[in-house]
Amino acid sequence: MTSLALEKDPYVLELPGPDSPVVLDRWISPGNTHANARYGDVVWPLAPLIDNPGTSLCKINWAKCPSSLLGQLKLTTWIMINGQLRPTYLKSRGPRARGRAGAYEFQETCSEWIRLAIWLHKRHISDLNACTDDVWRAYVAERWKGGVGRRYAERVCARLTDLWAFDQLSAMPSGIAQPPWESEGIDDFLPAAEGSASGENSTEPLDPQVLGPLLVWAIRFVDDFADDILRAWAERCRLTALAERNKATPASLTALREFILPMARSGDPLPSTWNRGQPTMARTYVAAVTGASLGQVDRLTQSHQLSALIAERPGPCPLNVSITGRIDGKPWREDVNFDEAAELMRHLGTAAAIICLYLTGMRPQEVQGLRSGCCPDPAVKEDGSTDRHLIRTSADTATTAAGQPRPEDTPHLIHGRHYKNVTDDDGNHVSAGEERTVPWVAITPVVNAIRVLERMVPPGELLLSSAHHDSYQRGHRGALKIQSLKQRMKNFVDWANHEAQVRGLPEQVIADDPHGPIGMARFRRTLAWHIARRPGGLIALAIQYGHMRTILDARVSSGYGSRSRTGMHSVLDVETALAAAETAAKLRDRAAAGEKISGPAARRALVAAADTPRFEGKVVTTTFARKATKFLERDGVVLFDNPDAMLICAFKRDTALCEPAPGANAPRQYDCRPGCGNAVRTDSHARGLRIRADEIDQLAAAAPEPVGRRLHANADRLREIADTHDATAQTAKAIA
Repeated sequence: MTSLALEKDPYVLELPGPDSPVVLDRWISPGNTHANARYGDVVWPLAPLIDNPGTSLCKINWAKCPSSLLGQLKLTTWIMINGQLRPTYLKSRGPRARGRAGAYEFQETCSEWIRLAIWLHKRHISDLNACTDDVWRAYVAERWKGGVGRRYAERVCARLTDLWAFDQLSAMPSGIAQPPWESEGIDDFLPAAEGSASGENSTEPLDPQVLGPLLVWAIRFVDDFADDILRAWAERCRLTALAERNKATPASLTALREFILPMARSGDPLPSTWNRGQPTMARTYVAAVTGASLGQVDRLTQSHQLSALIAERPGPCPLNVSITGRIDGKPWREDVNFDEAAELMRHLGTAAAIICLYLTGMRPQEVQGLRSGCCPDPAVKEDGSTDRHLIRTSADTATTAAGQPRPEDTPHLIHGRHYKNVTDDDGNHVSAGEERTVPWVAITPVVNAIRVLERMVPPGELLLSSAHHDSYQRGHRGALKIQSLKQRMKNFVDWANHEAQVRGLPEQVIADDPHGPIGMARFRRTLAWHIARRPGGLIALAIQYGHMRTILDARVSSGYGSRSRTGMHSVLDVETALAAAETAAKLRDRAAAGEKISGPAARRALVAAADTPRFEGKVVTTTFARKATKFLERDGVVLFDNPDAMLICAFKRDTALCEPAPGANAPRQYDCRPGCGNAVRTDSHARGLRIRADEIDQLAAAAPEPVGRRLHANADRLREIADTHDATAQTAKAIA
């Protein structure tokens, strides 16, 4: 095949030599200090292209590539890493096509090319020029035999096409043929569309029985245990440094013998640590406590054969720190052990990460990219105003005695970076992401979690820095990676469940999730699920509802709305639409069962319920997400269940008393107000009101008199609402 490369074509690179750098300097950012490799090396690290702290470092290993095809693949890969596809080529690929990808995509693409090379080598094909139309067809037909999903197969075909596309930019092209799916269309080359759906909406939300106790323990760590753990860690570090500085003297040996030998002779437990499941002498702790050197501790242990005694009688190494944290009013620890401090620090960092992942709606990489100082305390001006132009999330703003907002009640903002679909002016992937133009709003648990993380890392450092969150990996760069966080969360769950069982708190045991491990992306998905379906639910969901839905409904107030994908908006709209359809189905069922209906919007609600399809077992696709948005835009005929207010809201913006934002497609369910023209109640709601009134009366009977009177008045008000329903309710047939 004749090369499309023209003389002096800026898109055609000069041929590299054995000592040419794998990544050219122009693609390495100034702050990137990762080592580069040479063209002739067997391993090509791609770390010079990675600036995202949450991304694992990757590399290309040529060891498995057949030698007959190694030269051609190396050259094309080098061009892919350092070159750019022509704009004329990209125009035919659609708006999402990019001239250059990122390091991880380079690695995956090259792995696919090496897989092709191995297949060709087994068929005695030693030149890419021999990869003709028929060879392409045979390869993909065999490639799918192992069973792959349709979407994955599309990615494979795209990567194979890249082999042909970048070969066109070579000063010495191999002449590989254009894959036939480029001219004939890809559908006939893909496996049947029976694979599992993928994408953001196919991620299962965490089960409430998992998330509720998980968040309870995470907030407990941050709010109640953090001070104790940080003091214990500081004391452990002090003792470790002290032990390393101690010098061997006769006095220190005497102090050591007087500390250890009486315990050994009396049968008391000996201070120990655990190493590979076996108890050993706590040499660092003992040295620091007695003033002895580490060598003196080792020699004493050996001369008196203390290792055997420690195996029989391992004992604690309590740190001299005060314990202030409580569980059910009781101290959560008598003391913190020397060895335990490191484990508790890992759990504390994990707990803070859980809070940030769930209660902000950030993507995992966005949390991994947060740095100390990202959430400054808001400054209140002399006139009491702030620079925050935010939608109010509550009916009343707390004020000082002088009528000015309290600084602690002013919303905190989180400033950070986002990474998804970030490109430069030429459309190339930017690994470092970019500063988010509109910051996130942080509720109190998130602010507390960030403050704890800031105490764990130096100023300006990544909040989840690997170098400071893992005492065994001090040399690691960037943030804790996804796999490490997943393992830490599993360990956190194990620790919390052990504590819950020991303390007799079965309701705080974190159950096994029916959909598998706790993945990082599931927190974001779960937030949307709870916002749409469970206001005021298991874990104070009204807080999240007010935080996320109020801010996001403005659409332009969040950076999500300006990206190529709608991000959190589409997730919220899908879940909200499904919940609204479920509410309509329940209203139809109740009306068909003979329940009466009341409220100013009763007729409108019945008409809406009749016109709303029932969604059962619906596969959530990208097309469905767009349909969900249009469904919610039908002002006045979308039904929202509000179990807290015991009613259905037939939401119509103009008549809503909850003061929704302009363009809002859902009510502020946490701010539902009596007398609203959108309210609808059924007999089931009236029964629920009376049950709740009885429960409040029981509480009132045990409360002090002033509180009891207010509770009884509240119960009476609920019964009045139920009586009004009974007096005005009609059957669906009568309303129609």
